[in-house]
Parts: sequence; C-alpha cells; structure tokens
Amino acid sequence: MDFLTGVGGFGGVLGSYLIPFLFVLTIVVFFHELGHFLVARWCGVKVDTFSIGFGREVVGWNDRHGTRWKVSWIPLGGYVKFAGDENAASVPDRERLAQIPASEREHLFHFKPLPQRAAIVAAGPVANFILAIVIFASVFTFVGRTVATPIIDDVMPESPAAAAGFEVGDKVVSIDGSPVASFEEMQRIVSTSSSELDFRVERSGVEVAIRATPEIQEVVDNFGNVHRIARLGIQRHGGAGNIEVVRSDPVRALWLGTKETWFVVERTLSYLGGIVTGRESADQLRGVLGIAQVSGQVATIGFMALLSMIAVLSVSIGLLNLFPVPLLDGGHLLYYAVEAIRGRPLGEQAQEYGFRIGLALVMMLMVFATWNDLVHLQVFSFLTGLFS
Repeated sequence: MDFLTGVGGFGGVLGSYLIPFLFVLTIVVFFHELGHFLVARWCGVKVDTFSIGFGREVVGWNDRHGTRWKVSWIPLGGYVKFAGDENAASVPDRERLAQIPASEREHLFHFKPLPQRAAIVAAGPVANFILAIVIFASVFTFVGRTVATPIIDDVMPESPAAAAGFEVGDKVVSIDGSPVASFEEMQRIVSTSSSELDFRVERSGVEVAIRATPEIQEVVDNFGNVHRIARLGIQRHGGAGNIEVVRSDPVRALWLGTKETWFVVERTLSYLGGIVTGRESADQLRGVLGIAQVSGQVATIGFMALLSMIAVLSVSIGLLNLFPVPLLDGGHLLYYAVEAIRGRPLGEQAQEYGFRIGLALVMMLMVFATWNDLVHLQVFSFLTGLFS
C-alpha cells in the first residue's frame, strides 16, 4: 500500500509539472527556431522542416514554400532542417551536395556566402534575447514593478553588513560604481555575488564608502527548494510612501527589458566563471527535470510569473547556444570564424571530429545536470524509501 501511495504521489507531482513545462519549453524553442527560419527565408534558403520536438511526427502540414511544419513526439527541443542537411544539427550531406548542379545551389544553405550563413545561425539565439526583452518590457508596461527606496531599516548583528559598518538609515547610492534605484535591485546584485562589493551610501547627507563581502547561505524557498544565496544581513521593512508599483511607458519598458536581459546574461556568465575558478558550486546547474519542477512551481504563483520564467529561460537557452561548442550554434559560428580567417572551410574530417567532441560535451553536461535534478528532487531518497 505504501508503495502504491508513493508511486501515485510521485506521478501526481510529475503530472502537475508537465503542462507548464511543455508550455514554457515550446515557446522558448519555437522562437529560437523561428529566428533561424525567418533569416534563412530572408536569405533565400530552402527550408525542408520546422519541427517542435524530435522523433516521430504527431501532427504536421506543408506551407506553400514546401516546408514541413510539424510537432513531434519528444518535446525536448526542436530544429529547422535546411535543404542539403544530413540531420537536424545542420551537418551537411556532402555526398548529396556534391551531386547538385551549380544551377540548383542558390537556395541551399551550405552554398550561401559566409555572412549569410553566420546571420542564419546567430538568428536563433538573437531571437531568444528579443523574446526575453519583449516579455520583460510587457511586464514592466502592463503589470509594473515593485520599487522600494534602498534605505536600510535593520542591520543583523554579527552579519557581513554589521562588520562592514552599515548603519540603520543608510541609503545605498551605488554598488561597484553602478547606481542603485531600489532595494530590490540592491538585493538582486548582492544575492548573485560572492565577491567583495564596493558600496556608496548616503548617511546624514554625506556619502560614505563601504566595502563588504556577502556571505553565502542556504535558503529554503516556499516550495522546499534549497538555494545558495549571498546575503549581507540588511533588511527593509517598508512603510507608507516607501513602496510603490511603477508602470513604465513602452519605450522605457523596452530599455528596462534590455537591461533585465543583460542582467541575466551577466549573472549567468559570472556564475559559470565562479564554477571554473572554484568560487561557486556546480550543484545549481539544472537540466530538463529541474526546468520542469520550477515551471510547475512558478505556474502556481500566476501566469505573469510563468511569463517571466519564460524570459529568463529564453536568455539562458540563447546564451548556451552561443557557446563555441561544435553542435551548438556557437560551434557553427566558430567554424565560420575559422573559415573567414583561413579563406576556406575546415576539412571534412576536422569538422567531423569537432561535432563528435561537441556531442560528447553536450551529453556530459546533460548527464551532470540531470544528476543534479535527481538530487534536488530527492529521487534517490524516494527510491530508497520504497525498498527499505
């Protein structure tokens, strides 16, 4: 009976994550592939397939240009397949390409000029960034953002803030030279930093310089997830007139959306750099299961929260695809950069080895991220409990 209850509970949780996860991933993947598709069409490239998902087709149709639009069984990504491609990773079918007469090559991706090929490949990640900017801008325009003045109401004893010399009533003006407009902005900068920060605070009408290093702490959110967050030990209680919801006009909202997108890029790169240098733990890297879990949790908060998550994930997918790893868009761009320098493409064997190495790196990252997901989801504890 306990076994059936456990399996039923686990299945129910999995089901509650599935629909939000598919909604989030489908939108992000669709816009990524749409970027490739639109620029390819603009450059006169023939597109054979536009697929959401992999594997066998569930439903599909042909447009007037001969492109097969389809939804496939495995909804964990998608692809655009150009005429002359051997597979969904845009690896050229060299034997087939060699047999195509010169008169028929003008609509094939692999015979296009280098700038056009690079633009088509880069268009996917760029579309992800544009999607994020538009979503953030829409939220800032129609919902607004909560703004509290960056004034310190409380300094926790024996905290990094107390040791650094922060005082109640201090108003934070800037961090590392960047102006701070709200307490939320200050919290976000501090929470994603594990290195020393230079603060300028206004105290009794005078600016004071304070240097402080946030302390990494494990924090449990409302869903039971454990996060490692940097904290100073300062609080803001708010009060009448100190907290307000600010809506922005569309032009300013686009600028704020761009800044928000850049913030996600900057902090992601900072975190990855911290992993390489040993300052950060890699246990926060999440895979498909982790995205599904967070999607389900965020969906319980509301649709706007889910939209914001789509924006963050879109930035992450766009940035990941720009990494110079063969098999990813960044790997193709790396090959094109080498081609531009050498005046001719890399040899077929060199490219083949590169794609194999890229596939191995991507697979290792997926396995590692999935392992982290299983640990965070406490699947191993669940399985142990079933058979103990």
